[in-house]
Amino acid sequence: MPKMELYQVPAGSLDAWIAEHLQPSEEFQLQVKDTVRRICDFLKETCFDDIKVFKTVKGGSAGKGTALKNNSDADLVLFLSCFSSYRDQMENRAAVLDTVKQKLNRCRQTIDFSVDVEVSQPKEKGTCPRSLSITIQSKKRWESIEVDVLPAYDALGQVTPGSKPSPQVYEDLIQAGAGPGEFCTSFTELQRDFVKRRPAKLKNLLRLVKHWYKETTSGLPPKYALELLTIYAWETGTKGTENFSTSEGFRTVMELLCQYQELCVYWTEFYDFQSSVIGTHVKRLLREPCPVILDPADPTGILGQGKSWDLLAREAAVCRDQLCCRNGLAPIRCWDVQVPTPRRAPSHPHL
Repeated sequence: MPKMELYQVPAGSLDAWIAEHLQPSEEFQLQVKDTVRRICDFLKETCFDDIKVFKTVKGGSAGKGTALKNNSDADLVLFLSCFSSYRDQMENRAAVLDTVKQKLNRCRQTIDFSVDVEVSQPKEKGTCPRSLSITIQSKKRWESIEVDVLPAYDALGQVTPGSKPSPQVYEDLIQAGAGPGEFCTSFTELQRDFVKRRPAKLKNLLRLVKHWYKETTSGLPPKYALELLTIYAWETGTKGTENFSTSEGFRTVMELLCQYQELCVYWTEFYDFQSSVIGTHVKRLLREPCPVILDPADPTGILGQGKSWDLLAREAAVCRDQLCCRNGLAPIRCWDVQVPTPRRAPSHPHL
């Protein structure tokens, strides 16, 4: 679907357009849910001989409730007994993936889809694959979903909604000295729940932003960074209300993207500055050149550094002049969102 179709949608018709063009069909969502359940059952009950699967967690857009019609993704994270540390995960991940691939190929006939299985290629030479990619294609519709199976170290253990993880979890993560977001899979539950609990209308705004993003130039900042920026705009611009204008929200996100060189966004829901190890690490990241958007579930996850934000800002500037962001000749009103900067960080509840 060309992005120009979105640009020709009147601002007042965005909600109906999202429902018709971006929301996945209920039938396909049920098929995906059933197929992912089958894969989970296989991985927990059949796949491993001497490895225990502590739990499986569905993340990605399917897990968060923000999947797009015709194309969505799910992360199926396996928390395994063979990983007793972050280092174990790094060293043994490739062997685990190889086992999963071999076993899954043998049981494909039990899954009610045409399923393609291939190990994803590492992004950098010399690195091991991080996931097994499974394409689930509907037989009745032009809808498909990418399921990435990711083995992970169970750093969090039992997750209790509404409570902070032990600071020791994050201290160990930081002291492991890995790259940004290297072990983010260990925090999939927190990442998922951070989005999943949001109101349905905000999830539709997230769908709209993701659709716009997918139609822009490749090599841009990660999609997750835009999801977080959209949630930030909604939290601060509407005080978290469920009754808001989709067009106002969309134009606010475009406006923030145009001001990317001033952005510094983070939350203190799962980690804060009380621990000297965590506090020192996070403060160092906040001094990085803007834009800085920190993963609320993973304090090592600084998103979008060195990416082509200027290209995204250029497209956002084009977008805010289109019908979808205008009320006749006048621009749609933006929410009152103060652009967060490191200088204002101490006084802001989310910064």
